[in-house]
Amino acid sequence: MTVEPILSKETAKDSPKDGAPAMVWPPSVLDPAMYINREISLLDYNARVLEEAQDARNPLLERLKFCAIVAGMLDEFFMIRVSGIREQVAAGITERSPDGMTPAEEIAAIRRRGIPLLAAQSATFAEQLQPALAEQGIVIADYAALTGAQHDALREYFDRVVFPITTPLAVDPGHPFPHISNLSLNLAVELQDPDGQQHFARVKVPNVIPRLVAVPPSDGQDGRGRPAVYAWLDQVLAANLGALFPQMQLLTIHPFRVIRDADLEIQELEADDLLETVERSLSRRRFGEAVALFLNPAMPAHLRRLLTANLELDESDVYTVAGPMGLSDLMELTRLNRPDLKYPMFTPRVPPVLHPGGDLFHAIQQNDILLHHPFDSFNAIVDFIRTAAMDPHVLAIKQTLYRVGSNSPIIEALLQAAEAGKQVAVLMELKARWDEENNIESARALEHVGVHVTYGLIGLKTHCKIALVVRKEEDSIRRYVHLGTGNYNPSTARSYTDLGLLTARPDFGADASELFNYLTGYSKQAKYRKLLVAPLTLRTGLLALIEREIARQREHGDGRLIFKMNGLVDPALIETLYRASQAGVAIDLLVRGVCCLRPGVPGLSDHIRVTSIIGRFLEHSRLYYFGKGGKGELLMGSADLMPRNLDHRVETLFPVEDENLRNFIVNDVLELYLRDTVKARILQPDGMYTRATASDLLPPYDVQAALVERVTSDPEVVFPLSALPKKYRKYLTKYGRVDPQE
Repeated sequence: MTVEPILSKETAKDSPKDGAPAMVWPPSVLDPAMYINREISLLDYNARVLEEAQDARNPLLERLKFCAIVAGMLDEFFMIRVSGIREQVAAGITERSPDGMTPAEEIAAIRRRGIPLLAAQSATFAEQLQPALAEQGIVIADYAALTGAQHDALREYFDRVVFPITTPLAVDPGHPFPHISNLSLNLAVELQDPDGQQHFARVKVPNVIPRLVAVPPSDGQDGRGRPAVYAWLDQVLAANLGALFPQMQLLTIHPFRVIRDADLEIQELEADDLLETVERSLSRRRFGEAVALFLNPAMPAHLRRLLTANLELDESDVYTVAGPMGLSDLMELTRLNRPDLKYPMFTPRVPPVLHPGGDLFHAIQQNDILLHHPFDSFNAIVDFIRTAAMDPHVLAIKQTLYRVGSNSPIIEALLQAAEAGKQVAVLMELKARWDEENNIESARALEHVGVHVTYGLIGLKTHCKIALVVRKEEDSIRRYVHLGTGNYNPSTARSYTDLGLLTARPDFGADASELFNYLTGYSKQAKYRKLLVAPLTLRTGLLALIEREIARQREHGDGRLIFKMNGLVDPALIETLYRASQAGVAIDLLVRGVCCLRPGVPGLSDHIRVTSIIGRFLEHSRLYYFGKGGKGELLMGSADLMPRNLDHRVETLFPVEDENLRNFIVNDVLELYLRDTVKARILQPDGMYTRATASDLLPPYDVQAALVERVTSDPEVVFPLSALPKKYRKYLTKYGRVDPQE
């Protein structure tokens, strides 16, 4: 595949000089073939995660977790992405995506890619994971394969637990077709009464009890302290359905599953109270329009027609699944106490300058402090907020919260701060998908003690990660800031890779104050000293920095870009990266998930390499490095290169100004990721991913495993000695690995 350069040699000399406004390239500059479809790229990301479930090098229960994660991601894909495209088709929209597909063509492409992916997921469980688990004494058994004694035990469980909470729903002129709730697993039951008349009923498999039922072994033994045999609840229910339909003959029983549109649509301009509006919208989520129907291949055609007609779906919305449906429920087994089948545990490090009993604020005054989670403990951030809450010199705390999780120690610390009489302001994003209920509960608790809780700007999600502490010191006010790439969520901080910065730099504090005024009041602040803020300055700032690197390449031949992000979708940024490649800039893109850019296309993207790393931890940090001829600049923050992040969210990117920390991130984080030959996949020009391969020059290297190993074996590398004030270095060995709260 070849294309003509976007800028020819003749026109290149007329391109903007360094510092001039970036040239805006219209979408028509590139052929649609130069883009990868976003939805197909997202499905391919699911396929890469599924590869981890198939990889025998991973511990067995971790493989099971990857399989469950894929099932959950596919559910979300249908609930959010497919539902939105179906709405476009229904509205008659024919506008093409950057890759040239109409919405109807996208639906067809999703089906072509989705069917083999679903089949591969089912086969991975049935042919690889289920037998491997059985070899380790964890048996997920088909009901028919169990012994008579086990059937008796399950019948007792059915009578005692399942029967009281199960409701059969008849379908006839007196009983209309029931609502099938989102993500519910159901049994379609055909029956015959004593008079020979046939009937249809729907039975919902209860979702308030475990899907995998522990079966007492017939020989009285158990597996490592708990039952090792499990049966699917839907099979237990099917085997005992006669109790729900006495005097009726059961003819056929077929499982099915429905996925509905779960994307909240909130009219913020018409909402008197956004919190109550979101709360009401949540209750309607399970009643959204049906998007997809999942069936067992054995279901007869007349039942398929019955279900599709009543759910108002087409045959093209039906997907057949061989084996158990709803494999996200496999996550239940990943909690088994089998450390031999999981990744080895490790203790996250507490940076030595944040050792217990130290002067936290003095340490931040002396130097910026870098935190690399999960290798550095997130407790350092919790302690930052807790210390501020208890410190009598702290006057105010302001913080944005996107996903805080349940029973959050951050929320607890903010409550304590408010009760202590401090000024506390929280920007709580109520529209953080799947975390709305937790955020509503937290918002109400904060409001109850007098915290100033706001919900952001109309039409924009607040996705930036920032906390500001205002402290009175002698006769002045000093501001301390935490800026990060990830959420203030201690739970996900153990499994997501993120970076954060604690700083007392005055410009950062001033920017933080003005950003909160923008978020909570009517400030029209449009420019900041250090921060790039979406939707105000982030897009133009990134474009200008790439343009500067293009100019550097033309003048000195040493242009360099290394970007790490979760998704790359934005056409303007993609086209600017193409132009940088055509100018000769060496570009490495670490893109975990969706990537719509085609690397390695002759004449277009020869100098771009795209790598996706899928491993033990979810790669979540966003880093943007601009080489500048060896005098590089590094931005970190919350924003991916997607239109929603650049134009429809409040996001921040912030510079890492400490040279030692910047060099550490570039040389000891980014460059290590580029060396990975175990978990890395390389995107090809045709849109397919191939695994990176080891060689004499690049031996096998797993970057995440290496970072874990560095935490436990080398006390200096996660937080470099060169960045520490001398008086704190003596604490390094003593406190470098202490984290009693993890």
